[in-house]
Amino acid sequence: MRTPVVMTLGMVLAPCGLLLTLTGTLTPGWRLVKGFLDQPVDVVLYQGLWDMCREQSSRERQCGQPDDLGYFAAEPVRVARGLTITSLAATALGLLLATLGVRCWQDEPHFALAGLSGVVLFAAGLLSLIPVSWYNHFLADRAVLPAESSPVTVQVGYSLVLGYLGSCLLLLGGFSLALSFAPWCAERCRSCRKAPSGRGRRSSISTVYVDWPEPALTPAIKYYSDGQHRPRPVQLGAASQRKVGFPMPRPPPKAYSNPVDVLDGENAPDSHHGGSSRSTRSCGSALPCDSDL
Repeated sequence: MRTPVVMTLGMVLAPCGLLLTLTGTLTPGWRLVKGFLDQPVDVVLYQGLWDMCREQSSRERQCGQPDDLGYFAAEPVRVARGLTITSLAATALGLLLATLGVRCWQDEPHFALAGLSGVVLFAAGLLSLIPVSWYNHFLADRAVLPAESSPVTVQVGYSLVLGYLGSCLLLLGGFSLALSFAPWCAERCRSCRKAPSGRGRRSSISTVYVDWPEPALTPAIKYYSDGQHRPRPVQLGAASQRKVGFPMPRPPPKAYSNPVDVLDGENAPDSHHGGSSRSTRSCGSALPCDSDL
């Protein structure tokens, strides 16, 4: 059996979403701050969930910058830390279930396990999308996410974009794998329809059936029903025996014929009467004449 398309698509999109989400979580590029008055014009400050880095075009990037404004203590940052870690753990669990459910070394996939992995991956995508969207909503709010006042500008960083992409891929991959529940549900429905409907809960009291003898009834009552007499069983059996088979053809009636010629010797001269002959009337029928009888 070939691997279903929904499983293949889910197994491709989910690892890509995990990679993008992990990259967006660890990299310090959620917000770009630039335009400092006391700094060179090309100085850019990258702020993330775990670190802040200072970058200048003529120098290398310097990470581990001090948090003077209390950026890491902001509520969107703290909530994003917890939800992204939970999302990564759920994604790893979903991929493990998907690996066991999707057919790799078996003849047929485990549809229920693959569908469960899709649900877990979809939840992981939501856990990753919520902090990214919340952080983006308060990105320019300096009261929620502290930043220096104008002319310092705040922009979206590349890590936030990777978080969006990773969350969307996890949602699509999880939804694709969750469609594996369809064959499993169809099979369960067919098995339920084939199951006998009379199967119910057995009673705690056993039922005993007693075969009582049928009372003897008079022939007038026993063989009288619906206002007319019914034939006795013997008559029914005889009638059924007579009706078995098909009638044999009767032979056509034949006329009586006597193989012995009774007129043989009647016309010969009688030796006992002196050669006198007795005239007889010949009969045209094969039967003997009345006079001969």
